[in-house]
Amino acid sequence: QLQLVESGGGLVQLGGSLRLSCAASGFTLDEYAIGWFRQAPGKEREGVSSISSSGGTTNYADSVKGRFTISRDNAKTTVYLQMNSLKPEDTGVYYCAAGWTPGLEYAGLSPGEYDAWGQGTQVTVSS
Repeated sequence: QLQLVESGGGLVQLGGSLRLSCAASGFTLDEYAIGWFRQAPGKEREGVSSISSSGGTTNYADSVKGRFTISRDNAKTTVYLQMNSLKPEDTGVYYCAAGWTPGLEYAGLSPGEYDAWGQGTQVTVSS
């Protein structure tokens, strides 16, 4: 059974850093693109960053470019999101999701492109 578990969220001050992890089990990670999404209270879920199944292609929302870095370690079946220079507007529940894209260099940011989701981890940035 495909399962994703996020960790690494927490409370951080403006300008701080966090590294989120997405641990995958029950499927072959290197056949899936992985995306990170976030949802703030009262707002729609939005794509933050994604990485192709091979790791060769990455994608970032304009709001996080230059501050966030996505990476994956297929051997460890884990995908990471390094978040630096955090801002209050980065606050929200962060979710990782998997989309089956074997052999494709594709990393989308639309929630509808992903099939399986984790339970989310809360990130709060205080000013």
